[in-house]
Amino acid sequence: MFFAAIGILIGIIIGLILPYTYSVTYSLYISVAILACLDSVFGGVRANLEGKFDLKIFLSGFFGNSILAAMLAYIGDKLGVPLYYAAIFTFGGRLFENFASIRRLLINRKRKESD
Repeated sequence: MFFAAIGILIGIIIGLILPYTYSVTYSLYISVAILACLDSVFGGVRANLEGKFDLKIFLSGFFGNSILAAMLAYIGDKLGVPLYYAAIFTFGGRLFENFASIRRLLINRKRKESD
């Protein structure tokens, strides 16, 4: 958990020092890919709290989900169909499920420590 916090802090510092701008054309793809990445991060935190974390599974999910979500948005854009909604609903729903599980795990862990 310590290394994850260090990684987030380093990422924020790099983002503030080297701000990167991109074309508005790509904002849909990037936002869907970021949502997929956040889903993977929350899933990784949940797996770590449950003692089931596997780096290979995390990395394949992190990159695979983001590429899949961006490709879905791209294909939908080319077809004129908002397929990115599928990624938003799927990854957004899982993000909230993972957050709820993390919250429950932390609360139960805190209860056990106080007993």
